[in-house]
Amino acid sequence: MNDFATRLTASERRQDSPNVRPSDAATLILIDRKGKKPRVLMGRRHPKLKFLPGVYVFPGGRLEKADKAMPVYGFLDADSERRLLTNVQRPSLGRARGLAAAAIREMYEETGLLVGTKECGAPEAPCDDWRVFEERGVFPDLGALRFVARAITPPRRPRRFDTRFFVADATAVCDEVKGLVGEDSELIDLAWLTFAETEKQELPTITRVVLEELAARIDAGFGPRLPVPSYAMVRGHFVRTLLD
Repeated sequence: MNDFATRLTASERRQDSPNVRPSDAATLILIDRKGKKPRVLMGRRHPKLKFLPGVYVFPGGRLEKADKAMPVYGFLDADSERRLLTNVQRPSLGRARGLAAAAIREMYEETGLLVGTKECGAPEAPCDDWRVFEERGVFPDLGALRFVARAITPPRRPRRFDTRFFVADATAVCDEVKGLVGEDSELIDLAWLTFAETEKQELPTITRVVLEELAARIDAGFGPRLPVPSYAMVRGHFVRTLLD
């Protein structure tokens, strides 16, 4: 596993921008396990985007203030919650749960898929970003998510994120809004890919590393007690640590 950090270090681009604090961000990986081989949902970014054009990624984005205020269903499992509070400044349960909610919101905004439940009525959305969940009667389901990886963009990059990667089963999707993926959108198409198929796609290095970490996690039984890998640059080199 140490070669993951080596590969991230080798792929690192220029670091000559003014240094900024990384923004909290969250990513959600959906897994479909109905077939013989698990498949993950990935989206191809628009080729005209300045940031990561034309590559396959997982839906995700930065934590917004309203994510902490959105009513949710269920709770993160205790292991995920504890690890989300590890090695962070000003840790709080609200921040941890907000990150999980942000992953669900970003999944909807980029793919039209709503992860949650329709069994509890309609939540009261705190802002327009969450309005569709209220309109569709969907409570975001934090209990469907599991925290599986963390990665911090190196210093002096023009965009810096402290990204937490979550996983949910495809069965957690309870509704879909059509038309959010296409030629005029951030993601121009979606694909359910086996882990072998992802190897043939153009991916950011960190995305490929997280995929390999996830594949190893599944091979190990995907138990909740398995430690979570965390990547950050220290003195010019990426370091992989484990959140127990």
